[in-house]
Amino acid sequence: MPHRSDERTGARIARARAARHLTQRELAGLAAVPHSTVTRIERGLMPVSPAVTGALARALSVPVTELTGQPYLDDLRRDQLDGLIQPVREALDGYDLGADPGVTPRPRPELRVHADQLCALVRAAQLTKAAGLLPGLITETTASAHLMPTRQAWQTLASAYRTACDITAKLGYQDLCAVALDRMEWAAQRASDAVLAGVRQYLRALHCLRAADYRTGQRVVRAGLATLQQAELGRERDAATGQLHLGAAVLYARLGDGAACEDHLAEAQRLAQRTGPAEQVHWLSFGPANVDVHRVAALAERERYDEAVRAADSLTLPAGWPRSRTARHHAEVARAQLWTGQTDAAFRSLLRAKKAGPEQMRYHPLVRETYAGLDAARRQVPGSFAAFGDWLGI
Repeated sequence: MPHRSDERTGARIARARAARHLTQRELAGLAAVPHSTVTRIERGLMPVSPAVTGALARALSVPVTELTGQPYLDDLRRDQLDGLIQPVREALDGYDLGADPGVTPRPRPELRVHADQLCALVRAAQLTKAAGLLPGLITETTASAHLMPTRQAWQTLASAYRTACDITAKLGYQDLCAVALDRMEWAAQRASDAVLAGVRQYLRALHCLRAADYRTGQRVVRAGLATLQQAELGRERDAATGQLHLGAAVLYARLGDGAACEDHLAEAQRLAQRTGPAEQVHWLSFGPANVDVHRVAALAERERYDEAVRAADSLTLPAGWPRSRTARHHAEVARAQLWTGQTDAAFRSLLRAKKAGPEQMRYHPLVRETYAGLDAARRQVPGSFAAFGDWLGI
C-alpha cells in the first residue's frame, strides 16, 4: 500500500527545509548527517531514526513533533480521543485556585486507590479509559489537597498529574505533557517527597529525549540523581534511581556516548539485582527485565542494530509484564529488525506491539516510521500489511 506522501516524516522535513530556504546539502551540513541520508529520507526511500529526526529538528529550529506530525489529530478524532484532552487541560489549569466549591472530594484513601488504578490502566495501555477518568480525579484530589494540605494529599495529587503526563505524552500532546510535569513538581514540593521529585525528573528527562533537548536532559538526570540521594534508603529509592539510570542510558545512547550509556546501564543492573522485579514501585516497571529491554533500546539508538536484535532474541519478558512496556519493546525490536533487513520479522514485531498496546502503538511515531520503512522496502510482506496501514490511518 503506498504511504500517503503528505503524511511521511520525510515530506514534513522537506516542507520545513523549504520554509527555511535551505538546500538538502545545507540542511545535511547543519544537522551533521550525510547528504544522501537527507535525500533518501525526503523521498521516502528510508526510515528516519529518532536520532536523525532530532538532529534535523534542531537544525531547522522546529519542534520534533512538527516533523513527526504529532499529535495525529485526524486519527485521534476518528477514535474520539481528541475530546478527552480538553477536560484534562482544564483540570490541570485549576491547580492553584483552591478547592472548587462545587466539588466534594471522596475520602483520601479512596482517592489514593483511584490514583493507583489509573496508573495501572496506563501500564495496561488502556489510554481511553484512563483519560476519561482522569479529569475528575485531578479535580477531586486538587480540592482534597487544598482543603487539608497533608503530605499524603499532595502525593496523591502528584500521582494524578503523573498520569496526565503519561497519557498526553503517549497521545502526542508534548506541550500538555510539559504542563503536567510542572504541576507534578508543584505537588511533589508540597509533599516534601524526594522519591516523587526524582520520579518527576525521570519523566522530565524522557520529555527532553523526545524533544531532542539532550543538553537539558543531561542536566535533568544529574539533578534527579542528586534529589534521590536525599531520600530515605530502601527499595523505593533504589527503584526510582535505577529507572532514572535507564532513562539516562537511552539519552546518552542517542547522543552517541557509548561509555556513559554503558555506565548507566551497569548501575541500573546493580540496583535491579537488589530490588528484584519492582513493577509497582511508583509504577515504574523497574527490575531486571526492564534493564534488559532498555539495553536493546540503547543498542538500537547507537545504531548497533544487529546486536540489538541478538539481545532481544535472548530475552524473555516475564508473564504479566506491563503491556505498555511490552508494546514499546516490540516496537523497538521491529525498528532494529527493519534496519538489519529482516522485514518479515519486523512486521511480526509490529503486530506484537499492536496486540500488547493497540491504543498506545497507533499513535507512536516509532511504529509509523517503521511501517513506512517496510512500505519503502518494497519487499514481500504478509497480506495483513495493508490492513495494518489502514489501522494506523496511513
